[in-house]
Amino acid sequence: MLVLALTLAILGCAAPPQRSEVTEPGEMGADQDGTWAGRAIGARPTPQPALRQALLTLADQEWGYFGQQRVVYTAGEESIPHVGLWEDDDYARISRVNQYWRAVGKPSLTGRQCQEPWSAAFISWLMLQAGVPELQFRPASAHWVYLSQLIEDSGAPGRYFVPRSISAYRPQPGDLVCASEEIPRGSALAGRVMPWSLQGTRTHCDLVVKTDGQTLEAIGGNVRNSVSKSVLELDPEGHLQPMVRRPWFIVIENRL
Repeated sequence: MLVLALTLAILGCAAPPQRSEVTEPGEMGADQDGTWAGRAIGARPTPQPALRQALLTLADQEWGYFGQQRVVYTAGEESIPHVGLWEDDDYARISRVNQYWRAVGKPSLTGRQCQEPWSAAFISWLMLQAGVPELQFRPASAHWVYLSQLIEDSGAPGRYFVPRSISAYRPQPGDLVCASEEIPRGSALAGRVMPWSLQGTRTHCDLVVKTDGQTLEAIGGNVRNSVSKSVLELDPEGHLQPMVRRPWFIVIENRL
């Protein structure tokens, strides 16, 4: 079960500075931020490594609270070598999912409503609890909502989260990796996904917590009924490889 929720924010307008071409995807300098769909991405914000680390620590804690379920994708096949605690296993987990829903203004929902996808609520809760300002990431109950806003705002200076192409950017801890069956593959690989094209799409995002060679680990909510850590294979250059079960189409870089 996959789906979505969150929304991001907007900074004031300003004329973007001149930028040089990106030569090292995944290792971009302060004045080398590239473009998205032909539009320059705004200058980087002041780094806040403590905020990035708070986000990673919180995600790991929630994964532990749900019993450290692991979902492994190898050669396109999925396995669950360790099954954790599920959203409706006990009162504690039911209540925890309710906290996620409260972050997106839906306090009546809990882990008992298994038919209601809470993955976007989980990401929104992480952002709020870690201290990410709502002007940088507005909570939403569907991933397409905050993804659209992030792409729309990426030309403004000082944005914490900006879009990157899966074919040119190497995901790093703190980034979001997002999948959808409804985004044309060509547009995704070329970095041409526009905000309007995401409206109403079924989308799912996980938070990258570790990369090691050709392996990436990401934590997400509502992944096989739990907060799970997904283990993914990267290509030899360190890029995401879309697969049937996880059709990746965009990375949201965390620039903190």
